[in-house]
Amino acid sequence: MNQALTGKRVAILATDGFEESELSVPRAALQKNGVEVHVVTPEGKGIRAWAETDWGETYDADAPLADVNESDYHALVLPGGLFNPDALRLNDDALDFAKAFFQAGKPVAAICHAPWILINAGVVEGRRMTSVASVAQDLRNAGANWVDESVVVDSGLVTSRTPKDLDDFNAKLLEELQEGRHSGQHA
Repeated sequence: MNQALTGKRVAILATDGFEESELSVPRAALQKNGVEVHVVTPEGKGIRAWAETDWGETYDADAPLADVNESDYHALVLPGGLFNPDALRLNDDALDFAKAFFQAGKPVAAICHAPWILINAGVVEGRRMTSVASVAQDLRNAGANWVDESVVVDSGLVTSRTPKDLDDFNAKLLEELQEGRHSGQHA
């Protein structure tokens, strides 16, 4: 357990169709390091994972989106999958929640298709990022500098491509969480 992370709180924002490993693996890494993790969902109900090629387990929600705000947490994690970020990028409350972390200078970590949420939140312009390849052009169109690397960190913003990058993603997420607020993190 990392004593520097004990007492930190992280929100994982997701809905049905998140890629299972992109929620479960970061959550386990955070918890192993003494971080309190809350799964936040739009309705506050359990959500069903997508496990690579078929529906996976149902994960309990810790809080409904309407009952939380950025000040409750030290960082935000956005798992990918195809269905999850596609739904959340159309949810104004989810976009406001994500944007608030940028406005507060707090770390945000997004993997796979999750940068779609950040595009719609209007926080990617001028940022160096990565994602699953199919989101690359969307990020470029929104003004981001997309690169094909396992993990990219830009002033508290951590992005990765796919579940195969989770070790690198988790290491940088923990590092950015330990560092705390970033003056370069902005909306």
